[in-house]
Amino acid sequence: MPARTHPLPHPATTGGVDIRLPWWALALPTLAFIVLLALILNPSDAHAASADPAIARLLERAQQLLAR
Repeated sequence: MPARTHPLPHPATTGGVDIRLPWWALALPTLAFIVLLALILNPSDAHAASADPAIARLLERAQQLLAR
């Protein structure tokens, strides 16, 4: 009975890493960051923050940290 042979592993490529991300994998986090940064820099536009005092305090604290 012949012995089973294991397939040889694929040789490592010498080029860089070939990872392709969809366009939205970078666009959506970037958009979210820009929107949140705009709210932090100008919390008077954050009308929803007035409904929850915890969010308002968080935004005020973030603004204080950025102002240092």
